[in-house]
Amino acid sequence: MSILRAYSRLPPIAATGSKSGLSFIRTLTSTANDQVNKPLFDKILIANRGEIACRIIHTAKKLGIKTVAVYSEADKDSMHVRLADEAYLIGSAPAAESYLRVDTIIDVVKRSGAQAIHPGYGFLSENASFSDRLDKEGVTFIGPPGAAMRAMGSKSESKRIMQEAGVPVVPGYHGENQETGFLKERALEIGYPVLIKAVMGGGGKGMRIVQKPEDFEMMLESSRREAIKSFSDDKVLVEKYLTTPRHVEVQVFADKLGNAVHLFERDCSVQRRHQKIIEEAPAPDLLPEIRKLLGEKAVAAAKAVEYVGAGTVEFIMDQETQQFYFMEMNTRLQVEHPVTEMVTDTDLVQWQLEVAAGNRLPKLQDEIECTGHAFEARIYAENPDNGFLPDTGRLIHLSTPLATPDVRVETGVQSGDSISVYYDPMIAKLVVRGKDRQAALRVLRKALDEYEVVGVHTNIDFLKRLAKSPDFVDGKVETGYINKHLDELFPVAKEASPEAIAQAALASVIDRNARLAGASASPWAAVDSFRLSALGGQSVSVAFGDHKYKVDVIASAADVYSVVIKSETGTVVRRFDGARSQWTSATGGGQLRVLLGDRLCSSNVVFNGKDSSITVFDQGHVATFKIPQPEYLEGEEAAVGSVTAPMSCKIVQVLVEPGSEVTQDMPLVVLEAMKMEHVIKAPKAGKISEVYYKVGDLVDEGKSLVAFEE
Repeated sequence: MSILRAYSRLPPIAATGSKSGLSFIRTLTSTANDQVNKPLFDKILIANRGEIACRIIHTAKKLGIKTVAVYSEADKDSMHVRLADEAYLIGSAPAAESYLRVDTIIDVVKRSGAQAIHPGYGFLSENASFSDRLDKEGVTFIGPPGAAMRAMGSKSESKRIMQEAGVPVVPGYHGENQETGFLKERALEIGYPVLIKAVMGGGGKGMRIVQKPEDFEMMLESSRREAIKSFSDDKVLVEKYLTTPRHVEVQVFADKLGNAVHLFERDCSVQRRHQKIIEEAPAPDLLPEIRKLLGEKAVAAAKAVEYVGAGTVEFIMDQETQQFYFMEMNTRLQVEHPVTEMVTDTDLVQWQLEVAAGNRLPKLQDEIECTGHAFEARIYAENPDNGFLPDTGRLIHLSTPLATPDVRVETGVQSGDSISVYYDPMIAKLVVRGKDRQAALRVLRKALDEYEVVGVHTNIDFLKRLAKSPDFVDGKVETGYINKHLDELFPVAKEASPEAIAQAALASVIDRNARLAGASASPWAAVDSFRLSALGGQSVSVAFGDHKYKVDVIASAADVYSVVIKSETGTVVRRFDGARSQWTSATGGGQLRVLLGDRLCSSNVVFNGKDSSITVFDQGHVATFKIPQPEYLEGEEAAVGSVTAPMSCKIVQVLVEPGSEVTQDMPLVVLEAMKMEHVIKAPKAGKISEVYYKVGDLVDEGKSLVAFEE
């Protein structure tokens, strides 16, 4: 490479330094020589779990690097353990007793001979002390130096640094005084609504919106508790809450040689509980000058703290004016990094490994191009119809879209695995690409239609509605999008289609008959259409929401049926005659092809014995039917007049006792599920008669927490 070419690839800060001609040429030659690849690591340890651990393993295998996994007792059969070359048990299920045990993880590094640790995201990824400790132990931390993490990991300190670097910040209080009364006074000065944020926070942890002064103290305490559990630091900042903001972030990367670049921006505005649901790159409808300025300010932020590795500079932007303010810098790889990879044709995990090994960035700014458009939809185990509360349980059935160059599914689970109360409820990331935003949206909608999950509630149907929402399709996004489109995104539940009801009943009857016939060679066990005086018929009762149906399935010939759907009162809702079917049995269900009227239906049908349900996946349309059970088989009912747990959880605080007088909406119990706190409030005024659990107890969904006197 010529010296002139090397000069053109230098970052501006190096090219404009005041050097003599000879020393300047030496600098150029040195930079060019540094481009010779230093050897990558032979073996790395991944101090994380789930889909990010699997993602890192994928790149490591591609590069010929051996991987070491660590796992808790809850993860002993998990995918990342199976994929890694080696795996070590490091403790029990709670993260504090396993994935956050620094001494144990360092011991595993030494025993395994790993040369470096990749922390993924979460857990130890932004722990400056951990980075420092590894440096002393002679182990490479695949991430930024501790000093950079300290500077940017503190929201208050990072804002001070950004102000000095000329990056605009949101008005607020970012100081050391953490006295409750003082913070409340600052909030009043800033003006409500305000946002309380954990100084060391991320991922929505320790973040609370406060609408009025009387809620400030309760929200502050909740924020502090969550911050202590997630970051071992309860310091907070208070800042103005913008009412129509966009969340736009810029991917930055820097090496140890002084090079720093950005890989364009992502929009992460559509959120629930201050956590992202869907991300896209590039951000839609940005003015060219704003897009350019965002990248420049993000690189300036990275250089201000002598950053090394992957990082994300997050901005909050006024939707109308496109004025943006620095929020924070995440000193790690982000969950949504794949959308950037899709539009820049990069592997950012490989970039991390190259930088950690001492190599120059694989591309400098003038070599990085943004082509096409990409979306990432996070598939969560949660119930959008119940406030997006997380769900737990076994994945009875899991089928994902086919992977292509334009469709990626990044996951750490498969059918049969369980979603645990101890960790984040994300099942997978669905990442798609198209030549432009509308093309990418078409790919996303098709892929979501092909995603099938049975065993836990998921947000897949919600994501389908979101991907079709007119304002979202037009790119009119902001952080309050969900609340402003509630009627559209949460439509009133409709009755199931007759075709779905027929398919559920047919699959149930055909599968049951096939299993009975296969279990006995006796002609008396036959369940085919032969009868001495009548056609063979069987009935199936199903319920869809509040609607109950009785379905008569009458065999008229081999694989030909009449299906009569009746309402709870016995009225015929629909009749399908001559329904020609083909059933391919599989574990827990099967595939059904059946002609219903003039439509040839092709669906996957899943039987869930755990909750006695049948789910029909028919070309993107999903319907789950309950099979009514005899009373003696019904589960335990909650006590009359009680408040129940909305999901499996752990009790964090009990705020009442038997005899307590409460008013409506008064906090009763604080729960923790999947690293988030949830406050359970009184549905009415009254007197507490029973409190069923104490702090630290684990509670199943639907169990009574407290009871009111009648």
